[in-house]
Amino acid sequence: MTALARPTNGRMIGGVCAALARRFGTSATTMRVVFLLSCLLPGPQFLLYIALWILFPSEDKVSRTAW
Repeated sequence: MTALARPTNGRMIGGVCAALARRFGTSATTMRVVFLLSCLLPGPQFLLYIALWILFPSEDKVSRTAW
């Protein structure tokens, strides 16, 4: 499994679904469909998406760190 970082290529909105798809080895489209289907259920899905957008670093920032 790879580190959780929002990719610079292949983003739709914030890159959260693409980062999760890369981490769990699925396609980004599958992860986006799962997210959209989860929005039909009650819960804080949009708040979680925004929180992950803030918490996941961008891939270009991760590659610049020395460690």
